[in-house]
Amino acid sequence: MADAVTSTTLSDSDRSVVIQLTNTSDGSGEAAVNKVDVSGLAARTSDGKACTGVRLAKIVYSTFGMSVKLLWDATTNTICWDLNSDYTTDEDFTEFGGIRNTSGSGKPGDILLTTTGASSGDSYVIVLTLFKEF
Repeated sequence: MADAVTSTTLSDSDRSVVIQLTNTSDGSGEAAVNKVDVSGLAARTSDGKACTGVRLAKIVYSTFGMSVKLLWDATTNTICWDLNSDYTTDEDFTEFGGIRNTSGSGKPGDILLTTTGASSGDSYVIVLTLFKEF
């Protein structure tokens, strides 16, 4: 059996993308799973230019029993945001343009997810609003 995981794109425009992530764990957890693949996001309509990265604009989440790490994918992954276990909150970073990808070399612009302390029945719901970069 594997974790029951879903990823749903709620909107994908020229400026931003909104993605909902859910998981009900069987206890196996997730380790550096690609949740935001920028190569799969819609290109800019005015010139067809592909999305090359994202900035974290907003995050709304609820975790039960496990914590979650969002990681900037790179040769050496770096922390994007830590989500505490047994916690519900929302954070808005739009005032300053969002949290930028600070990873070094080998960065494709993607966001990965790792769970910690997942037991059977633990869960998360995460809604990411991301500003697109071209």
